[in-house]
Amino acid sequence: MKKDIEIPVAKDVHVVVIREWNDKFLSKEWNAYLINNRSDTIEMTIVVSKGFDGDKKTSTMRHGIGIVDAKSFKKIEFLQEEVLALNNEFFVTFFAENKLFEKRFLFPKNTISENSLTAIPIIEKDGILPED
Repeated sequence: MKKDIEIPVAKDVHVVVIREWNDKFLSKEWNAYLINNRSDTIEMTIVVSKGFDGDKKTSTMRHGIGIVDAKSFKKIEFLQEEVLALNNEFFVTFFAENKLFEKRFLFPKNTISENSLTAIPIIEKDGILPED
């Protein structure tokens, strides 16, 4: 029975953290984005995020992203400086190819920093891309 269950692998969908300028507050801030680098649209996209480190935990945030077109991105949330010292975890769930996909992204504590910036595809800004 278990051998008949297909668990699809979520590829070409990423969560990244971008360091960008906020014109309203005249400061740089960290924002999490969802990138769909697939050749098809993903639908009913949900992102669940939280920060944790031992006894320290943030609230669990749930974001209904909806449809993300192929080769595009959408903003998930703003990250406060205080949560960068925690492990930041994002679970992404979406439908594509008439299947349900899920993928976990983890930014270990203190890895979101100016020293770790790299070029991010599709968004074309500098940011952090976690290891798979």
